[in-house]
Amino acid sequence: MKYDVIIIGAGPGGIFAAYELMKCRPEMKVAVFEAGHTLDKRHCPIDGDKIKTCIGCKSCSIMSGFGGAGAFSDGKYNITNDFGGTLYEYIGKKRALDLMKYVDDINMAYGGEGTKLYSTAGTRYKTICIQNDLHLLDASVRHLGTDINYIVLGNLYAELKEKIDFFFDTPVDTVAAVNGGYEVMAKGETYSCADCIVSVGRIGSKWMEKVCRDLNIPTKSNRVDIGVRVELPATVFNHLTDELYESKIVYRTKKYGDKVRTFCMNPKGAVVNENTNGIITANGHSYENPELQTENTNFALLVSKHFSEPFKDSNGYGESIARLSNMLGGGVIVQRFGDLILGRRSTPSRMEDAFITPTLQATPGDLSLVLPKRILDGIIEMIYALDKVAPGTANDDTLLYGVEVKFYNMEVEVNEQLECCYPGLYIIGDGSGITHSLSHASASGVHVARNIANR
Repeated sequence: MKYDVIIIGAGPGGIFAAYELMKCRPEMKVAVFEAGHTLDKRHCPIDGDKIKTCIGCKSCSIMSGFGGAGAFSDGKYNITNDFGGTLYEYIGKKRALDLMKYVDDINMAYGGEGTKLYSTAGTRYKTICIQNDLHLLDASVRHLGTDINYIVLGNLYAELKEKIDFFFDTPVDTVAAVNGGYEVMAKGETYSCADCIVSVGRIGSKWMEKVCRDLNIPTKSNRVDIGVRVELPATVFNHLTDELYESKIVYRTKKYGDKVRTFCMNPKGAVVNENTNGIITANGHSYENPELQTENTNFALLVSKHFSEPFKDSNGYGESIARLSNMLGGGVIVQRFGDLILGRRSTPSRMEDAFITPTLQATPGDLSLVLPKRILDGIIEMIYALDKVAPGTANDDTLLYGVEVKFYNMEVEVNEQLECCYPGLYIIGDGSGITHSLSHASASGVHVARNIANR
């Protein structure tokens, strides 16, 4: 039960840390512990027919398992320091970008070849956005699609499992610092290692908080993003998505001065449920295979909320809003934009009369009973602003699914090696509160693995 390195979590950070250790130091004995299932056993029981809502599986196959929450995402790897986390503040902008490009090379080598790399460089839409008081962020975006992303992960696992010990369906209970190394307790067994990499993702936020409390690791409160997922005919955004695919657009509201941004744009995709610690929220997927594509495009509109003293529980605030939505709608609520503006709830009959077919079976309702006024006002302002660069965004039949919440772990205090106050204990990926994307999380795994290998 002794290892050189133990990795907790088989999401992007854990996978790429294991991959880099396998390549750089193949003689090392490495183990990966994952609370969820192997990739081939990750199946959500919601089929939209017999099972329409979350049944509270012991391990959520959408959020946990090999590949992490990103396994069934739309497979977008944003190569940029402008969004997706603050990894560059720890390791430098050039190194962060180099590592993200390296991750992209690996994805291409393991099944992603032929997918398109989009870029905002030199696009005329940057000027058009500025002329309408919108701001298009710079990025290169590799879109694998949910289908190709699954293939890449399968190919990576096929090689890793031959050289790395994987423990699936094995949640780690505790991590203890002993004798210059670490002991990991899981299912009543104790495993020891010299170095420990913690990469538990957003789903592991509660667990990460407990570990930090038990080991007295300094942390600070992070933000929470609250908003809706917008769904509209793909033709409304075709001119943007055909050239840019992912257009990260930021708007500052006139009323409050809050920033609202687009997030996770899925051209010809589908809106889906996401389960985070038993709370059902909205998310979106898209596919590379044309046969799996829809006639709709979806994206999130999010407002970031940072809290100051004495309040510290930003995730608790977001959870309370999401639980209210679940209480009223039994899960995700959907509302026509026109109904929202008229101050009335959407009903099944009004949804049936709409000129758009929803891709998610959600409960028609009234988002104004769920979202705080300040946040909802900002979202409405943003929709009207987007309507200037993508006419049709503010149509009555545009659908708003609520709520969408992006929970961020509290930010763990680490050094430039992503090592906390305990030597040899590394906190990476979205579980660190530092990264918020597939590319940044993956890059953080490579960065730590190289530090261990070089040392």
